[in-house]
Formats: sequence, C-alpha cells, structure tokens
Amino acid sequence: MRLTFLGTSAGTPSRIRNVSALALQFDQQSAFWLFDCGEGTQQQMMRSPLRLSQLQYVFISHLHGDHFFGLPGMLASRSLQYSAETPVTVFGPPGLQRFMQTTFEVSGSQLGYPLTIQEVKPGLVYEDERFVVTCLPLIHRIASFGYAVVEKDQPGHFDVETAQQMGIQAGPLYGRLKRGETITLPDGRTVNGAELVGPPVTGRKVVYCCDTIFCKNSIQLARQADVLVHEATYAGEDLELAVRGGHSTATQAAEVARQAGAKALVMTHFSSRYEAQGVDGPGMERLQNEARQTFANSYIAHDFRAFDIPRHES
Repeated sequence: MRLTFLGTSAGTPSRIRNVSALALQFDQQSAFWLFDCGEGTQQQMMRSPLRLSQLQYVFISHLHGDHFFGLPGMLASRSLQYSAETPVTVFGPPGLQRFMQTTFEVSGSQLGYPLTIQEVKPGLVYEDERFVVTCLPLIHRIASFGYAVVEKDQPGHFDVETAQQMGIQAGPLYGRLKRGETITLPDGRTVNGAELVGPPVTGRKVVYCCDTIFCKNSIQLARQADVLVHEATYAGEDLELAVRGGHSTATQAAEVARQAGAKALVMTHFSSRYEAQGVDGPGMERLQNEARQTFANSYIAHDFRAFDIPRHES
C-alpha cells in the first residue's frame, strides 16, 4: 500500500500546499482510491505518478469546499481527457448526491463512464474480497466522517517445494491446498492443505480522520491502525482557534494515535500560519515535535509526499 498526499493545506490553498486530497494505492498497476478532493486536485494528480484513468473510488469526509469542490471537474476531466470507461463510485455525506446532480445538470456535463454517488451512514461503507471500509461520524461544524480501510487477512505462504516433493503437480490442486482443503491424490494418499500453508498474514489498516476535534470515534476508528492520517490544523498554543473552527491540534492528533494503539501518525490539514519559512520550516517542525512529545512515531505530510505501508510478516 502507498499513501500519496495531493493536498495538505487547511481551508484554502497556500503557495506551497493545495487543499485536502489523499490517494491510496495498492500497487503501481492497480486502481487507486481517493480521500477528499479539494479544488485543484486533478492538477496535483497530473504532477504525480497517479493516473486519473485508474481512479476507482472516492471517499469524501464532509461538504466543506476545501474537501470536495474539485470533484466535479476531476470527474469530468477523467471522461474528456482520458476517455476512461471504467466506473467510479463516490461515497460521502448526505447532500453529496444533490450537489453532484445539480452541478452536472446545470453545466450540461456528460460522463463516458458509469458514476455512482452513495451517501454514507455510520458503519459498513464498502466491502469486497480484499477490503472492508467503515466510517464513523466525527465532530466538526457540519456532518463529517472518518474512514477506516481494513485489508482482510491473507492466507499464509504455500510451501510449493514440499508439495512438489510429494509428487503433487502444479495446477488446480494447488489452489485447493492453498485454501487449506484436504485433497485425495490419484494414488489414494490424502493431503491436508493446512499443513502446507503457513500462518495467515494479518491485513493492514489505514484510517483517515479530517476534519474533526478530538473525539472518541477517531480513537475507535484508529484502533491498531498501521497508519492514522489525522488533521492537525493548529499547534497546541492555538487550542482556542482549533476549538472555534472544529479542528484538532498536533497534540490532540497524537493523543488519538496513542490511545488507539496506532503504529504511525501522519498529520495533515495545516493552517498557513505555520508555513512562513517553507514546507519543512520551523513552523512545521514545531508541529511535528509537539506531536512527538505524545506519540513518537508522528510525521508531517506535505504535498506529493508518499508513505509506504509494507505487508505484515506471516
């Protein structure tokens, strides 16, 4: 898995950061998912290795413009510039369906691929053979949701060498053995597949919480996450501003990660007041150091920064 930040600024773009957008890839050749889509996201995408034609799912946290005003334009460009035909599904809060329908009707936009808008409610959002996505409401000025992406556990390593030594030919039987089934060979021997497969490989977990104040649902979503992506709009000394705007401080983001038992915290959605001396300047360093006083494995995101999440060992 790879996380690529396409926008890390709060509220409005700055000279060095665009507004919120985060891509999740599973490998370089597969489709990717997008979390939030602020204005200018499609331009950010063109400056990255991502290919808009491979977009599969979009998850919108809430309906403030810096998190979804880039969505209609990006979806239209996917049809006009890339001639993409594969479907896209957009998940988001109530009101998203009406906004998208009105925007496309008024602009006369037509897409060359199927588009589904699904308004979410707490609980299960999406599930397939590999992943489960759930959401919970956060606490912001309007309805806002955090998302947890959980990779399902994978079968352990299949001992091909031992299977070959037993005279089992590669083919359909290997598939059954990998699933742990017991098979009967032509010579009458029975083989228990579970004895040829190592322990299951635990799936990875990525959590996205933006925008929100410190709340219990963030902690619940982030339980044992490999990576928690959490907004950290303000430094602790500006707590009053955070409370007024419905946002979190770096210390609060770190406290969520600590209480949840997450492995790593990546902070995003920064006020431009901390950017005076650059993307990695003293202001950003101060936010990172503040978080690390509570949770050591804390990091600052910036536009186009990528974080890899390796597979777990079996």
